[in-house]
Amino acid sequence: MPTTITMPALSPTMTEGTLARWLIKEGDSVSAGDIIAEIETDKATMEVEAVDEGSVGQLLVPEGTEGVPVNQPIALLLEDGEDASSLDNFQAPVPAAAPAETPAAAAPPVEPAIPAPSPAPVSAPSAAPGERIFASPLARRMAEKAGLDLAAIQGTGPRGRIVKADIEAALSGAPVATAPQPQASTVQATAPQSAAQAVSVGESELIPHTNMRKVIARRLLESKQTVPHFYLTIDCEMDRLLALRKELNDRDGADYKISVNDFVIRAVALALRKTPDANASWSEEGMIRYGSVDVSVAVAIDAGLITPIVRNADQKGLAEISAEMKDLAARAREGKLMPEEYQGGTFSISNLGMFGVREFSAIINPPQSAILAVGAGEQRPVVKDGALSVATVMSCTLSCDHRVVDGALGAQLLGVFKNFIEDPMTMLL
Repeated sequence: MPTTITMPALSPTMTEGTLARWLIKEGDSVSAGDIIAEIETDKATMEVEAVDEGSVGQLLVPEGTEGVPVNQPIALLLEDGEDASSLDNFQAPVPAAAPAETPAAAAPPVEPAIPAPSPAPVSAPSAAPGERIFASPLARRMAEKAGLDLAAIQGTGPRGRIVKADIEAALSGAPVATAPQPQASTVQATAPQSAAQAVSVGESELIPHTNMRKVIARRLLESKQTVPHFYLTIDCEMDRLLALRKELNDRDGADYKISVNDFVIRAVALALRKTPDANASWSEEGMIRYGSVDVSVAVAIDAGLITPIVRNADQKGLAEISAEMKDLAARAREGKLMPEEYQGGTFSISNLGMFGVREFSAIINPPQSAILAVGAGEQRPVVKDGALSVATVMSCTLSCDHRVVDGALGAQLLGVFKNFIEDPMTMLL
């Protein structure tokens, strides 16, 4: 009997994903451990391994299909001795619907899953003027760049949806089935234009949201609505830090280049170790004080924002933090982070100093209770011993969840952080 391959749950919170790319085709032999597909989650693109062996009998979900629910069948494997005829009367199991949750255990709302795709291609329905054309966002972008009329292309995806392969076929000159134009008097649009499709109105364009953008929007809205934010700002003189950084990076044989952000991560981690009450989060049952200092660092990527984590940052030196952050940031931009590399930090840092931003306030990333917003270091006039002088000053703003970090505790944390930044040699001890 054929073996069913289902959409895997790549993180504890994943409910659906996008089947970005198949790395196998029908008829291929597959062994356990082989990479068979790339799946896009709300944060990253991840490779999926086969857990069984056999030959690929049928790919049920085309490349580029979005919103595929977890545990939905996506492909069928044939065992030894089976051929394509084994699929004739085989019905892939449909995942059971999850039981309704009680209000006390209700999870955050998620977008409804799109219907399960049909195993066989379906002819696209005729599109009347103004009627919705079913096409993936990627197919729409490709068609727009190539100047193709989607209404003239017949989709081979689920429920007649136009997918990437249809656009590629049209561009290659292969015969493309065109949809006949119906009588305008007999067909009317039955649904408004979906926000999930890119449309042009005059010179404006509606850009479809990525899964990551939807999650970011939902979480930040939840944070501002449910977390009582307040803000504390402190100025740190950093001339001694810049001098130490130059000395370390100029050493002969040094295989690292330490950044200011690496010093900030180290200073935050050590400050949290000295003020453990700030390394905590709120729960209805009680305060959760974390046993490790895991610093999330915001990294901007094309699809939005992701926060890879430097685990046990208080136990790592500057060179180790620097190497780890370079690796995490590079893989974050490639969409190759594993869920455990960006989920579960205890404190966050957002640094916009490299963009010339002097000062800003960041939004807390729940369930964490604080985030440090780091501005640019710039020369400013300062008073020392009653005399005016110039120093390189960096403004940092701490956003706090007042349920966990009150004013006094937040000020204490910032004071310890400032001491490390202004006396950086103490970070090397």
